Amino acid sequence: MGRETLLTLLLLLFGGLAAQPLSLLPRRPPPDEAPRIAERRAWIALWLPVVPTMLAAAWLCGWALREPDPVHARFDHGVVIAASLPFAWIALRAALRAAWVLLLPDPADLPICTVGLLRPRILFSPFLARALDEEQIRAAWAHEQAHARHFDPLRIWLAQIATDLQWPWPEAPRRLQRWLRILECARDDEARESGASGVDLAAAIVATARRLPSTPRRARPGRGAQALVALLDDPALLQLRVARLLAPAPQAGTPQVARHLGDPALLGIAAVVLAVSLALGVVYGHALVHPFLAWTRSV
Repeated sequence: MGRETLLTLLLLLFGGLAAQPLSLLPRRPPPDEAPRIAERRAWIALWLPVVPTMLAAAWLCGWALREPDPVHARFDHGVVIAASLPFAWIALRAALRAAWVLLLPDPADLPICTVGLLRPRILFSPFLARALDEEQIRAAWAHEQAHARHFDPLRIWLAQIATDLQWPWPEAPRRLQRWLRILECARDDEARESGASGVDLAAAIVATARRLPSTPRRARPGRGAQALVALLDDPALLQLRVARLLAPAPQAGTPQVARHLGDPALLGIAAVVLAVSLALGVVYGHALVHPFLAWTRSV
């Protein structure tokens, strides 16, 4: 069998198996902490089940760097292919849903939203603008600027892919929904830190909720704007956000927030870990993959 073909099958098999145990973990009750901190914890919790899959993929790529093409090991092709099929379906489903999002036009019926994966931009309905005063418009704009500043449409798209790779376990979409809810509260706080009034932002949120499409519809997978605006249909979250915004503003820049690693540091750590896994695959890949292939003949 060709090296690349076998590598793909092993990526599907071992990568899919690696994601399953952590995907089943139940949600722990979130601690009582600032939304900026809770958002980071929820983001990491959303990705943790996928980390073993990434490590397995890097390790197998390291093995493939030293494996001759074609692979001469004798093994049962049918067993490997059959075992990979369920995970191939999950990966194909995730890829199709992610690609479908890229083909969708920008939503034209949402009152206000942030769109664009690599170049976020804010869409503001003139009908909503007429219903708000100048300060309320500035508050809503500050909230959306916070989404654009953190590339939240891209992050939501990636989070949906990570969630789809854990299908069909129900805890994965629950983790995604929890992160999205905390994300909105965190961006509310950033808007207030930039000078927006909590009262004005609360009024803008309520006005936006009143101008949502009259016919409820399900948010398309990975569609950041619709995923966030759809949360305005959640009465409990809407009440929580309004209550927080009407309360005194939280302290900005607390030491606890400052101690958290930023996205560049987390990406750097992830790159180092993946490089180590790749190197281990180069050194020890042959000694582990070939016994597995030999075992398939005895199944």
